[in-house]
Amino acid sequence: MAKFPEAMSRVFKNMYICMKCNARNRGNTGKVPTICRKCGSTSLRLKKKGKVTKA
Repeated sequence: MAKFPEAMSRVFKNMYICMKCNARNRGNTGKVPTICRKCGSTSLRLKKKGKVTKA
């Protein structure tokens, strides 16, 4: 499956994961979410992109 920049930005850009409940929180452009939408926790991290393999 090919990975192209438009899809990668749609999946990973402004996507934050809650460290407590693993909910996905999407931030607006230039604005980071401060609390989780599901549990209210303030510990969020960016979504990991994983390893890029050459085919």
